[in-house]
Amino acid sequence: MPLVGIAKMAAESPLLEGKRRVSYLELPAKSFIGSCSGKRQIFDWTVNPYRGCEYGCRYCYARYTHEFMELSVDDFETRIFAKQWDAAQFRREIRRLAPGDTLAFGTATDCYQPAERRFGLMRRMLKELSGVVEELRIGITTKSDLVARDIDLLGPLARRNDVRVNMTITTLDAALARKTEPFAPRPALRLAAMEKLAAAGVSVGVGVSPVLPLITDSEASLDAVAQAAKSSGAKSLWAQPLFLKDSARVVFLPWLEREFPALLGKYVAWYSREAYLKEPYTGWLKARVDRVRRRHGLDERGGNFRPPDWLGPSQLRLFG
Repeated sequence: MPLVGIAKMAAESPLLEGKRRVSYLELPAKSFIGSCSGKRQIFDWTVNPYRGCEYGCRYCYARYTHEFMELSVDDFETRIFAKQWDAAQFRREIRRLAPGDTLAFGTATDCYQPAERRFGLMRRMLKELSGVVEELRIGITTKSDLVARDIDLLGPLARRNDVRVNMTITTLDAALARKTEPFAPRPALRLAAMEKLAAAGVSVGVGVSPVLPLITDSEASLDAVAQAAKSSGAKSLWAQPLFLKDSARVVFLPWLEREFPALLGKYVAWYSREAYLKEPYTGWLKARVDRVRRRHGLDERGGNFRPPDWLGPSQLRLFG
């Protein structure tokens, strides 16, 4: 069958740069700011400047978004699409935002991944927002220390809006982080970026998402992240257990078999019927995280923002 829609646009996208492992392509953008709807909506608006993410996180749920372009889940981390920038269009979309609205960046893919150094879409968007919007709730979710580059824009923006940077840190074990998130910045770099942001008056929080059962869910592991988060200026900390959509399962389970073969049978049994873990594990994890959070004087969310890992099936379709 001939390709149509976004799959056709992806196939026709020009190659802008090819690196050893990753290719950057440019994708025409019908819109930059997506509207959320539905009874369980978490955000009013979302922004994902890039499709695909080269961090290669073994557990990433967003791999399914490349399937819309008739690409494989492996292509998700090697074929990165940047939305073709159109400042005038972005300004028109900004006018739809109303005071009190929630605008969330990076709900599907990391908006500060290495492609940002090449394209600068986040910085362009923040420049357009600066001095124009006020009284918005702006959330940025990332694993990258590159977010600190934009302190000169985020600081002033935070004085007119409720700006939160949600840094994902699943473990402080650098060796384990390299296994689970092979091409993402080291946890120490993320913490250093948080310190800079907090010093500039930007609210920061940490998401331990996903928590990997029997790998990163020990109290010692969670406590180490919480303590480091607090020391780096975080006001909030949250955690959510791993969920495995089919597109993530085909990457995660073979990786688990290589790295933690003794756990493979347990994971297969836990996730054999659904992508989400349920009670009693979820209640047990919540109690543990609550205890750790209280110990370090951290809020659960520090406001109204939650990381994308909290989304249920009805919300995932919004961010493709």
